[in-house]
Amino acid sequence: MSDSNTRLVDLGLQGGGAHGAFTWGVLDRLLEEDWLEFDGVSGTSAGAMNAAVFVDGLAAGGREGARMALERFWRRVADAGRTSPMQRGLIERMLGLWTLDYSPVFLALEASARMISPYDLHAVTGNPLETILAECVDFDRLSRAPTKLFVNATNVRTGRGRIFRNAEVTPEVLLASACLPTMFQAVEIDGDAYWDGGYSGNPSITPLVRECRSHDTILVQINPIRRPEPPRTARDIQNRLNEIAFNSVLIKELRALALIRDVVDPGTGDGRLIKAMRVHRIASDLMLELGYSSKLLVEWDFFTMLRDDGRKVADEFLASHGKDIGIRSTLDLDAYLEGI
Repeated sequence: MSDSNTRLVDLGLQGGGAHGAFTWGVLDRLLEEDWLEFDGVSGTSAGAMNAAVFVDGLAAGGREGARMALERFWRRVADAGRTSPMQRGLIERMLGLWTLDYSPVFLALEASARMISPYDLHAVTGNPLETILAECVDFDRLSRAPTKLFVNATNVRTGRGRIFRNAEVTPEVLLASACLPTMFQAVEIDGDAYWDGGYSGNPSITPLVRECRSHDTILVQINPIRRPEPPRTARDIQNRLNEIAFNSVLIKELRALALIRDVVDPGTGDGRLIKAMRVHRIASDLMLELGYSSKLLVEWDFFTMLRDDGRKVADEFLASHGKDIGIRSTLDLDAYLEGI
């Protein structure tokens, strides 16, 4: 498209552990479209890490710089994972099963999470992601990047989400956004303890509405909102509970968008901004096939499989809805009014 057809968009990136490599693929494909310009990015957990690498990469080297930065980040995570005790077994590898369900270490971790606090494991300190983030993101450059960054983390004391913006984002902030309380001690920032941002916004849409010039939000969703059948096994039930918890705030925000969109006169404040918003979603049916344990699977082959799926789904989205960006929403917001 020509410059006159440039479309300004913002992005909402969900968290989901290793499944965030799907989002890498989506971003990689979107970056190939010169007619898309990125105004702001809101991310949580793995989505926050993708967002920070993406924004810093854009600031350092434009579109190609962002693509290279994302690949470098996920490669570093995979390299660090080579020494992880949680690995697929021979049978899973032979059958091409992307799961840790039969890993003795994963099973032990799953069982201990119900009985042992991370604070009881005094010998376990640090997070290898902190070093990786420090190597892959120039946080001084990120603080001055023209693309707005919003990272959500949950304040343990208040239960409320806190949005960290470009100049506030550090490796500790990104780790806080991804801090699962059964696995890691809370991350302390400015005297307060923080847990995974998914509990309070996965991702948070509000700053995109209030602080971005774009009226088009592309939501990259990892956690399925709907599943065709109710779960039966204990592990599947727990997985579904996590999906519901990590989607609940997002659903409330989308429901609010739907309600205000139907108001004849939304006023001059946030209501006016919300009414002008157009929402799009990129999601994959592959996520329905992957279990919870695969979110902890840090193999390069797994990451590239998810990346390729992300590129494919993003390509399908652009073919079907690319011309709608800047004109109309392609996400059915009325579906979120069901049950009211």
